[in-house]
Amino acid sequence: MRTICSFYDDPTLYMTISVAHPVEWSDPSRKKIQYHYKEHDFNISISWMPFLVKTGILDPSLGHPFDLYLDEFDDTWSNQTAHFHYVIISAGHWFFHPSYFHLQHRLHGCLYCPEPDSNNITHLTPAFAYRRAFRTAFRATGYKTFVRTFAPSHFEGGAWDKGGNCLRTRPFTRNERSLDEKALEFYTIQLEELGIARTQNRGKRFVLFDTTKPMVLRPDGHLSIYGHFPGAKLVMPNDCVHWCLPGPIDAWSDFLQEPLKREVVHK
Repeated sequence: MRTICSFYDDPTLYMTISVAHPVEWSDPSRKKIQYHYKEHDFNISISWMPFLVKTGILDPSLGHPFDLYLDEFDDTWSNQTAHFHYVIISAGHWFFHPSYFHLQHRLHGCLYCPEPDSNNITHLTPAFAYRRAFRTAFRATGYKTFVRTFAPSHFEGGAWDKGGNCLRTRPFTRNERSLDEKALEFYTIQLEELGIARTQNRGKRFVLFDTTKPMVLRPDGHLSIYGHFPGAKLVMPNDCVHWCLPGPIDAWSDFLQEPLKREVVHK
């Protein structure tokens, strides 16, 4: 039986179902979903773990920063990777949430936390946590790991909480737009840590699954003001992070097919 496990940071699933009708299983929280394609003897398992590493309670409504244990595995997925032929990991925009960072079982620093910067706690950047989370996750993955790269947002006219929006109705041309500073930093970290993982984790294969460059050209593919049912009485920021379905991310399945084919040939 061939199995793929995708560990992801965005509950918008990008693997679409067209003809085959799988048997679906999920836990009550919907943080773990499995699709079993009986006619193909094939499984896809999806786990929602937006920080990749061991994390405290994942409930933004509580109003306090998350606890991220940047050098500790998330046991909800790390102890399962040996069961899968291929693993896909990704992470991104959740690392801009207020968080406390723990290393070696001690508080090391924080991001957007209420305490003042002092000798007791150091204010750090999202990139600090992002790099260490990927480094830890790479130690936990199985034999063959695909790294889905950062998917950029497209806010214009302001930040997400300052009236920014994404109202374009056509893609950018190839040279019309490049990655902004934050997206480029995250993308670069992924490429650097992928190179380190290939050197340090002998016996494992790490494959680049690059969605960053194509997606920077698709400002027309976000939810914008339409991220809820018509007539719903909701006050929420314009959504220029998540992607419409159907939409540009349907192409991710096609992008994935090519490296998967190469893996079969390599084997």
